[in-house]
Amino acid sequence: MKPVLLIHGGAWAIPGGELDPHRAGVKKALTAGYAVLEKGGSALDSVECAVTSLEDDPAFDAGTGSFLTRDGRVQMDALIMDGARMLAGGVACVERLKNPIQAARLVLEKSRHVYFVGQGAEAFAHEHGMPLIDNADLIVDRERARLREAQERERAGLPDSSFSGDEPPQMRRPATSARMDSHDTVGAVALDAEGRIAAATSTGGTLNKAPGRVGDSSLIGCGCYADNLSAAVSLTGWGEPIMKLVLGKWAADRVQAGSAPQDAAQASIAYLARRLNGHGGILVLAPDGRWGIAHNTPHMAWGVCDAQGPRIGTEFPG
Repeated sequence: MKPVLLIHGGAWAIPGGELDPHRAGVKKALTAGYAVLEKGGSALDSVECAVTSLEDDPAFDAGTGSFLTRDGRVQMDALIMDGARMLAGGVACVERLKNPIQAARLVLEKSRHVYFVGQGAEAFAHEHGMPLIDNADLIVDRERARLREAQERERAGLPDSSFSGDEPPQMRRPATSARMDSHDTVGAVALDAEGRIAAATSTGGTLNKAPGRVGDSSLIGCGCYADNLSAAVSLTGWGEPIMKLVLGKWAADRVQAGSAPQDAAQASIAYLARRLNGHGGILVLAPDGRWGIAHNTPHMAWGVCDAQGPRIGTEFPG
C-alpha cells in the first residue's frame, strides 16, 4: 500500500506576512514525516515526527510559540492515537515539556492509562526520559504582544477575541468573519505501507485562556481520532464547539458508514457551523488511502504527500 501523510498547521485568517512561514513549516514537517513512511516506518512514528516538527516551529500554536494563558504562561495539550491497535495517549496542561506529542506517545506505549494532566503528566514523561524545561523557553515575543493586546481589549470592554466558549450568542462572530483569531493547532494523519493508520494533534490552546482550560485537541473523538475500521482524523479551530459535537468521531463514523473522506470532511465542517456556529478545519484519512480536507476559515495551512507527490497550501479548494 502506498503511504499517505496529511498535516495541518491551523485554520484561521492567517495574516499575509505569516503565510510564507506557515507554508515553510508545513513543508518541513511533511518532508520529515513522509521520510519515516518511505523508510518503512509506522504511521504512528510518522505523525509523531511531523507534529514534533510543527511543535518546534514558533510559527504555530503548539510547543514553542504557543499562545499564553491569562497569567502569561504556556499550557499545552496533545494526543496521539494508533488506529491499528486502538491505543491512545494524551497529555493536557503541561508546561515544562518541549514536545507534548512525544509525552503523549510515551503514555500510549508505556502506561496502562490513556491520559495524564499537569504535573502528573510531566512527572510521567520525565520518569521515561524526557527532560523538563523552563516554561519561559516556550514563550516568544510575538505571543507576549498578542496577550497584551487581548487583555487591553478585555479591559476596554470589547468582545473577548479568544473564542473561550463563554460568549452569549449575540456576541459570537460568524464563521465567515473576515477576522478570525489564530487557531494554529497542529496535527497529522498517516497511512503506512502495512495499512495502519494513526492520528496526532497538539496545541497551546486559545489566547488569554483561563489556566487549566483544556480544549478539543487532546480529547479522543474530538480533536483527534484513529480507528482502522473507520478513519484517522485531526481537527483544528474553535475547540469548545468541536468538543460538544465530538466532531472527530462524527467524521470517522461517516467514513465507516460509506462516505468518501472528502465528503465526510466537508459535512463535518458544515455541521460544526450549522449546529454551533463553529469554525475550524479537518483532515480525514481512510484505511484505503482516500483522504479529505475541509475548513470554513479564510486559510488553513495544510500539506499532503501520497502517490502523486507532495503538495502544500494555505487554502484547500475542496
